[in-house]
Amino acid sequence: MSRQEIKLNDIDGAKEFVSAASDCDFDIDVYFNKVVLDAKSILGIMSLDHRNILTVMYDGFNEKFSNVLAKYAVN
Repeated sequence: MSRQEIKLNDIDGAKEFVSAASDCDFDIDVYFNKVVLDAKSILGIMSLDHRNILTVMYDGFNEKFSNVLAKYAVN
């Protein structure tokens, strides 16, 4: 299981993230505090406060998704 912390700065970032996640054939979960959301759910991701750091957990590889994670990664 891979883990990456990201910060989606705005609505466009959230849309890009969900679009990339939707192209993956594996499960992707987004954790914020005690809430767990499906990364492929636009409504779920849009409901989060994008000023906070999100933890993404996934088990698989997709080049487009990896590039989006790298773009929004928190160091």
